Amino acid sequence: MKLLEGQFWHLLCLVLLLIGVFYFPNKVLNASGIFNGRSLFGVDTTAWYLIAIAIPILHQLYVLLCWRLQLHYQFITRLLGTKSGYRIYKQKFLFFMMLRLLSLILLCLSNTNTLGLDRDFSFVLRAILLIPIIYLLYSVKKHFGVDRVIGEDHFQPRKYRSIPFVRRGIFRHTSNAMYVFGFLLLWWIAILFDSLLGLIVALFSHLYIWVHYYFTELPDIKHIYRSIEATNSIKRVSE
Repeated sequence: MKLLEGQFWHLLCLVLLLIGVFYFPNKVLNASGIFNGRSLFGVDTTAWYLIAIAIPILHQLYVLLCWRLQLHYQFITRLLGTKSGYRIYKQKFLFFMMLRLLSLILLCLSNTNTLGLDRDFSFVLRAILLIPIIYLLYSVKKHFGVDRVIGEDHFQPRKYRSIPFVRRGIFRHTSNAMYVFGFLLLWWIAILFDSLLGLIVALFSHLYIWVHYYFTELPDIKHIYRSIEATNSIKRVSE
């Protein structure tokens, strides 16, 4: 079943990641009192931590369902129409992105000054991280396009089969620049607030997006761009 292709491994990796992000704080950080007595807006730090972990999971499950249902069954556009279907999906996608950033910031505010980084070192580290982040944003705007990042190719696969992969800007160095460099923004936020739990959430999110890539996006890419591969194969044979 195309909808579930690769999802056994997705689930297995998610379970292992969740064991890590809950075992480590429970066994190690609790002993140091990092959770004790901390809260923000009357919400306990533990609750903010759970929220900051849950939202990336919900976001990526939302993308998984939308991508697979649309790519293989055209479910969203049949239900909502071609233009409205993608527009509504995009709005919800961006909403989840904002929730991811907001939940991380709120967690960091509730857990600030727990990393213990030297102020000068923190400043230098954040300055270094900003370089690839800014270069990525520039490259996406100029060469890649936000809609392609969000997954428009799942809604218009025929259109994107005739569009070559981007090899300009930061994408000259890696085709997976969004996942390699984009999630450094989460690390930057955690370091800004000097939050240990924020750093754990950033690490979780960065690892989990690669789970999404290998077991959801990569199989979809092979399906969407299969005609390009077939065309290239024919050309090589004819030559």
